[in-house]
Formats: sequence, C-alpha cells, structure tokens
Amino acid sequence: MLEGFFKLKEHQTNVKTEALAGFTTFLTMMYIVPVNAIIMSQTGMPMDALITATALITILSTLLNGVWANTPVAMSVGMGLNAYFTFGLVLGMKIPWENALGVVFLSGILFLVVSFTNFRRWIMESIPHDLRRAISAGIGAFIAFIGLKQMGIIADNPATLVGLGNLADTNVLVGIFGLLVVLALSAWKIKGAFILSVAITSILGWILGIKAMPEAIFSMPASMAPIMFKLNILEVLTLSMLPVILAFMITDMFDSLGTLAGVGYRAGIFREKGSKELEKTLQVDAVATVGGSLLGLSTTTSFLESASGVEEGGRTGLTAIFTAFCFILTLFMLPLFGAIPDNAIYPVLVAVGILMFAELRHVDFSDFSISVAAFAIVLFMPLTYSITNGLAAGLLLYFFMRLIKGEFKELSGGLLFLALISLIPFVFHA
Repeated sequence: MLEGFFKLKEHQTNVKTEALAGFTTFLTMMYIVPVNAIIMSQTGMPMDALITATALITILSTLLNGVWANTPVAMSVGMGLNAYFTFGLVLGMKIPWENALGVVFLSGILFLVVSFTNFRRWIMESIPHDLRRAISAGIGAFIAFIGLKQMGIIADNPATLVGLGNLADTNVLVGIFGLLVVLALSAWKIKGAFILSVAITSILGWILGIKAMPEAIFSMPASMAPIMFKLNILEVLTLSMLPVILAFMITDMFDSLGTLAGVGYRAGIFREKGSKELEKTLQVDAVATVGGSLLGLSTTTSFLESASGVEEGGRTGLTAIFTAFCFILTLFMLPLFGAIPDNAIYPVLVAVGILMFAELRHVDFSDFSISVAAFAIVLFMPLTYSITNGLAAGLLLYFFMRLIKGEFKELSGGLLFLALISLIPFVFHA
C-alpha cells in the first residue's frame, strides 16, 4: 500500500529510510515549537496556547504535504515573518495581534489564489533574482537585530539610537554563551544544532536561577481557545495595510521557493518547469498559512531543515508523514518548553538570521541599480523594524535607477505595479 501510494521504488527508497529521514528532520526543526511560542508571546498571546497551536499546525501542514504533494518537505511557522508579526506589526506599528492575524489570513488567501494561477509566475518574474536574494538577506539582518536586542547585547542609546547593552548582566552573558554554542554546533555541522543549543543554554540558565527548572516534562496539551479564531479581518481590509499583506505573501512565496529549490536539488525533485510536486507543495504552504492564522499563528512555510532528512535518503511524502508523527510528542511537552529561558531562544534567531544573510553573496553588485536596491532592502528592514518598508524601498529605488539609466528593457508591467504598491506605506506614513 505504501509502495503504491508514495512510489518508493520509483524514488529509490524504502520505509526504513523514510522513517530515519523523517526523524532526522524532526530533530533539526523541533526548536520551532518553543522558539515560535516565545517570540509570539511577546505580543501578549498566551505562550501555552501558542505551543499547542505551533505543534498542531506543524503536524497538520507537514502531514498534508506528505499526502497531497508527496514531497519530503516539512512545514511550520516561518522564522522571520513570526518576528515581523511580533516586533514589526504588533509592537512596532501598535496593531492588535488579532488584526495582525487578519493580515496573515489575507496574505494566505492571496498566496492560495496565486498558487492556482499564472499570477504567481508574473510576480516572481517581476522581481529580479538578485533582489529576491537581497530580501532574504534583509530579513536575516532584521531577525538577527531583533535577537541581539532581545538578548540585551544591543540596547537603546539616547545619543546614537543603539549601542552595546550591559555585558555584565548575567542574563546577557547567558545569551552570549548560547550564541557561541549555536554558532559552534552549526560550524561543526551537528544535526539538531539549534535544539541542542537551546537545551545546553537552558541548563546553564536553570543553574544560574534565571528561570526555574521544570517540575515535569510532559503534560496534556494546553487549550488554544484564547487565540483560536480570534483573527480580525475586516479592520485590515484597508489600502494602508495592502503593502503589509503583499509583503507577507511575497516573502512567504520567495522563502518557500528558495527552500524548495534547495531541498529539491538534493532530492532530485522540482527539476522540471511547472513541476506538479512544486505546485502542490506551494498550495499546501498557502493552505497552511490560512489554517495557521485561524489557529492564532503567523505565516506557515516550508522549512529548509527538510534538507537534513533528504540527506538521510528521504525522497517522498512518507518522510514528511514520519516527521509529522514525531511532532505529536511536542504537543505534550508544555512544562519543558515553558521553562526555557528567553535567552536560550534568541541566539537561535540570530543564527537563523546569519544563514539568511549569507544569501547576499549571490547578489551581483557590479550592477549599480541592483546594488542600490539591495542596499536599501538590507538596511531598511532592520533600521525601520519593517520587512514591508525594506521591500518597498528596494523596489522603488530599483525602478527609479533603471528608469533614469534608460534601461527600459529591465522594466515590466509587474514591476511598475509593485512599485506603485510600494509607494503606499511611505505616503500613509507621511
């Protein structure tokens, strides 16, 4: 039955290999449950409900992808957009988290629509590859900046806006220790580096009394009632919120496509233009984002950690199904996750930011128009605390540079459309 449905022989794999691959993917991305819950809880949403919701959407979206798309890709709440949701929209723009969930819902609906139409390709082809890479790098700089600020390494400074924090503070020192641990484990290419660093740093935090050790490891899952179906859609159906909604959709799209390109290359899938597996995986991604917003979560996306399972031989959706089953365990780990010190979590945010920022190495800086736009994207995202502002500034400057240089062949109707949309956040801010 499994052979016929997942076509294991055709993909040169077997049940044992797929199971090992699924467990490997689980170990490398298990960190997302406590990390996402701690990040989003800064909005005032209850952490216990977020833990349950994060675990559940990971299980459901990964399971759906395994069955529908038959690809070894796991999904969960995306790093970067969860930080933007929390620190950009709710804390930065003072938008209630219920309204922010409405933004996620509408971006998911848009993504779902474009997943079934040629509009996705039109949007994709309108933004040059170099700017897509700059967007990834900008988000990396943004979330690394957030991580360093939350750790206390970077602090407010009235004279210079930002400066070094109190490096004598025990909590800050624990964060620095955690950052060194996660960087060392990543450099050594140890599987599960993120969750291992969280565990090691948490133990140090417990020893130093920053947070109490958990009295138990397992409990029944917490209720999602405080956040489930609490999204507010009508209040974000405004022109001023359109760029934010588009920024969430575009970022999710490019994040997913970049992840799937990397995972697909290793697994030998997605190589054909218009690949059905790619299309179906993107459709699941969009459905999961809509579903996640209903549960009370920010954008769900494909996880690059799926590549670890592929490296172990995972080639089909059975790998994703095994990963989903492993995540059931996290539903019952509330006491353990709730006892993790914040500064055991934020170093992971910095590490993820570094990985994303590395995309900048592929940008062609010999093209001055690309250089200007990429610079704006990477600088504006962290300095304005907004992915939307960075994306908008980059697109506007790219359009402007091509226009004044007379490079009209590099311009398109899609780029003009995006440039006009990009004006909106600055007009409303003024």
